Amino acid sequence: MIQISPATQVFIHEHQADDVRTLALQAKKYPNVDMPIAITQIAGRQIATEKIPSWKKIDDIWYPKHLSLEQCSSEITARYKAKLIQGQSLTDLTGGFGIDCSFLAAGFKSVVYIERQEELCEIAAHNFSILGLNHINIKNEDGVAYLKMMSPVDCIFLDPARRNEHGGKTVAISDCEPNVSELEQLLLEKANKVMIKLSPMLDLSLALKELQQTQEVHIISVNNECKELLLILGQTPAKEVPIHCVNFSSKGEQKFTFTREQEQHSECTYTDILADYLYEPHASLLKGGAYKSLSSAYHISKLHPNSHLYTSDILIENFPGRVFQIKGYCSFNKKEIKATLGLLEKANITIRNFPASVAELRKRTKLSDGGSTYLFATTSNNEKKLLILCEKALISTNLKGIN
Repeated sequence: MIQISPATQVFIHEHQADDVRTLALQAKKYPNVDMPIAITQIAGRQIATEKIPSWKKIDDIWYPKHLSLEQCSSEITARYKAKLIQGQSLTDLTGGFGIDCSFLAAGFKSVVYIERQEELCEIAAHNFSILGLNHINIKNEDGVAYLKMMSPVDCIFLDPARRNEHGGKTVAISDCEPNVSELEQLLLEKANKVMIKLSPMLDLSLALKELQQTQEVHIISVNNECKELLLILGQTPAKEVPIHCVNFSSKGEQKFTFTREQEQHSECTYTDILADYLYEPHASLLKGGAYKSLSSAYHISKLHPNSHLYTSDILIENFPGRVFQIKGYCSFNKKEIKATLGLLEKANITIRNFPASVAELRKRTKLSDGGSTYLFATTSNNEKKLLILCEKALISTNLKGIN
């Protein structure tokens, strides 16, 4: 049973911004403080400042050990998931720290949280009470065992563990615990809809092949880093599965939706000529494979089938990704590089379908990292190797992408 003494609570509050490694070395100075618990809670609060900002000012929230906190969803992705499923009843078969469950619970009248680690159940029970989520019923049980005997509900959520017995990360569905591909039929016998959170490294085609009742795909990125691959399963397989590619940043939400059938049949224009603007799709789009679809939807030309960069003469302000104004370009020839880069000392370098690494390119150009200039090394449609010098384009409005 977790117990946090008044002295330890005061210590946590007073030292919540301190370096935990330094505090650990000072344990003898605070004999009345349970230092291991204090360190865990202080470290948790510091992570929550970025990951779960709405919880950071709630002093009574308890945090788990580092691994459970590292594996849990961020608030921004949990809030997104909460928009996707609602109903009367929800069962979370892999409760963990309870971030997803706490935000999903707002859309349901009754919720069951299942977790086989007793300590995480205690933490979740405490936190749900503090958050006023009294309609969540907590059960310290194995998720698969509970699934087999549970009564049907509207929705099931599960986030299979993606670490093996040695602590190493896994990606494939069959390597996760539980293996949801083996449970697909049973899951859909117990719920009308099933939301599954998978590794962002998992190949989408393989996921759709293994989970054939998939009705929706959501690929979520935060600050252009792919964080989650979500599959929503339903009672009947979709003829065309919509793939929703989302990126959250300080500028808001960018979203683009397409299907693999649309991608296959979309007309894509390729060009050997760089126009005024360069476009780089955000990470979710690259993960989802929306290549030709982007060219068709935004009327922009692709530089090469494998480069995944686009160009246009007209500024597309609501493009779902980064938008740059091209300032110059050159080949990989040393003389041309010197003439184009001039006295430039810094640049942010990106490689897209190019035979050299960022490190090799820095050595050749003698550019250090940083600054407001961006250098894209890529291959054009006529197979020429290009270095494209850019600056961020001035965007006057913050528009969402195509839904």
